[in-house]
Amino acid sequence: MSNFYIILTGSLVAMSCGILGCFLILRKMAMVGDAISHAVLPGIVLAFLWSGSRDSLTMLIGAGTLGILTTFLIEFLTHKGKLQSDASIGVTFTWLFALGVILISAFAGQVDLDQECVLYGEIALVPLDTIILASGTDIGPYAIYLLGAVFLMVVLFVSLSFNQLKITSFDPQYAISLGISATFWNYLLMSFVSFTTVASFESVGAILVVAFLIAPAATAYLLTHDLKKMIIIACLIGILSAVGGHYLAMSINGSIAGAMASVAGILFGIAFVYVKLTSKKVAKLTSGVAVST
Repeated sequence: MSNFYIILTGSLVAMSCGILGCFLILRKMAMVGDAISHAVLPGIVLAFLWSGSRDSLTMLIGAGTLGILTTFLIEFLTHKGKLQSDASIGVTFTWLFALGVILISAFAGQVDLDQECVLYGEIALVPLDTIILASGTDIGPYAIYLLGAVFLMVVLFVSLSFNQLKITSFDPQYAISLGISATFWNYLLMSFVSFTTVASFESVGAILVVAFLIAPAATAYLLTHDLKKMIIIACLIGILSAVGGHYLAMSINGSIAGAMASVAGILFGIAFVYVKLTSKKVAKLTSGVAVST
């Protein structure tokens, strides 16, 4: 049963991140997820210092707030500061992450946190943190319910806002001409990215979250130009990465999160080679038809 919970946890994170990652890829903002995953560390520390506990809701609020602040800072530096987007992302997440490390070291006696825990997580421990009812009934790992709720929220958000997200991703100027605020939908999307990233931290770590935000969506982007199909393929790639990564980690007795991220990268590589080979064959066939005519 433990293996099932681990795979389910990885799959829920992969699907939530894969759906949102599709829109990040289309907006050329894939590395924003990486920035958010590092920049929320001071929010986690401050939430712990304020509450005095590692309560998940408090951590979620603190980290989510910093995640949204990160988005605002990146947008401000890009549009007002006239910096390149990659420079804005680099400046923002490095100094915020460094601030979090300083806070942890400065309040080491009060903060029962480890920055490596935030970065790497430990998905193998998910089956141990269960919810036990007053009757004594064990209803399963807490992470499954949290990540399941996050997944449902992401699906609901994208389902209700699909057209707005689609048009603001492909053509923000056209969206504005139709009276749709590209800025509002951008911040709303980034808010969901922030909370999804933060909710997944304790279970899988920031590195796997970033991998699932980018790799499945990028793989799907290579295979189709239809957004709905892209989202479905990204979810399937994410699930395959979670399942394959788990069994790979078991076979080599290695990191589960690392193996899942590695499988996601391998699947991207396979898709990349497939698309390149297919495009060459199509080009040859097309040129052959042109010569014969």
